[in-house]
Amino acid sequence: MLGPKKWSYFYLYVMMDIFSRYIVGWMVAETENASLAARFIEETYQKHGVRPNTLTIHSDRGTPMTAKSTAQLLVDLGVIRSLSRPQVSDDNPFSEAAFKTLKYHSAFPGRIETQLGATDYCREFFPWYNNNHCHSGIALLPPADVHFGRANDVLAQRQAALDAAYRRHPERFTAGPPRVPTLPSAVYINPPNEVASELPADAP
Repeated sequence: MLGPKKWSYFYLYVMMDIFSRYIVGWMVAETENASLAARFIEETYQKHGVRPNTLTIHSDRGTPMTAKSTAQLLVDLGVIRSLSRPQVSDDNPFSEAAFKTLKYHSAFPGRIETQLGATDYCREFFPWYNNNHCHSGIALLPPADVHFGRANDVLAQRQAALDAAYRRHPERFTAGPPRVPTLPSAVYINPPNEVASELPADAP
């Protein structure tokens, strides 16, 4: 995030559940290093009560995430480490999309004067992103509905509304009865070969 002067930045650490797109943790710092990354990971892990050996963290190959201290922390927590492919800066399309949404949001201030200012913006942005921003990849639902298991109920309500509209005016639906989008059963960054062969050509 651009700081007050040229070549000055604030660093935004974000952890996302890629299935639901829900932002489970974030932190704004004045620097980027392994110590801060480790603290951020451990605090987020503890906050959500993650059970050992149930979580995989996929990250870029930046110094904080490839440091030995970070690798050891993940081992201690029972977290599997997954790193982006070498020389592929956009290997995680889900996080790239989230950062683009953050920076192109109408409230984004451009250059930010202080770390507190960056934090205040994120305090407004991430609740909106989690609870109100609808994603085409998850059946036009906000992340919170998927993350907390409300998706099926919400989609059923939407389908009932569409069915009622179709019964009242079927002539308006030239393609037949409307159907709500389907929530994907699995999400991959780099799918296994047997899965990749079954995915559409434009799937991430």
